[in-house]
Amino acid sequence: MKGLILMTQNLEIEFKNMLTKQEYEMLLQAFHIDKKEIFTQENHYFDTLKFSLKNIGSALRIRRKKDQFEMTLKQPAPVGLLETNQLLSREEAAEAIQAGKLPTGKIEEILEENSVQLADIQYFGSLVTNRVEVEYEIGLLVLDHSLYLNREDYELEFEVEDYPKGKEVFHKLLKHYGIPIRETENKIRRFYQEKYEQTSSS
Repeated sequence: MKGLILMTQNLEIEFKNMLTKQEYEMLLQAFHIDKKEIFTQENHYFDTLKFSLKNIGSALRIRRKKDQFEMTLKQPAPVGLLETNQLLSREEAAEAIQAGKLPTGKIEEILEENSVQLADIQYFGSLVTNRVEVEYEIGLLVLDHSLYLNREDYELEFEVEDYPKGKEVFHKLLKHYGIPIRETENKIRRFYQEKYEQTSSS
């Protein structure tokens, strides 16, 4: 099944806060989450050796969720992030991850518009997230436990369509559970930063 070119774009508005392991486990209990509800996502990240995507505030990943593969380019937007999503076949995903050969399509066009050549992009590694999602007030609350590059972290996300209302609800939630507001980079940036530090020190 080659040449799958289904593509979508959407604006991602979400609030994030890093958690301690204790805070993460407390929220699992507070929202009565059964461990069976937690599912696993596998993210594979790409950039050039010069971190060209990171340097323009963008990021590229291929996500495996169950048996579906999707390539996503995230770019800065006035509010949130602009996501361009391209569905991949299993063969295309395997070729990208194992051989560093990314499929052509809309994402390739956007990269070239930003002076990033597909041929220069390399596979950087994977991040595995154990995730659970809960409908909460005006959005979707997400609890994540992620493992990558010999690290692990815990995070709370709140996905919304209305930025001001979402921010208010999210901050009230943190206050209610006594969780400090922590400046939080998204997963791709945390992965890139760790990869950059490992590359620089090697």
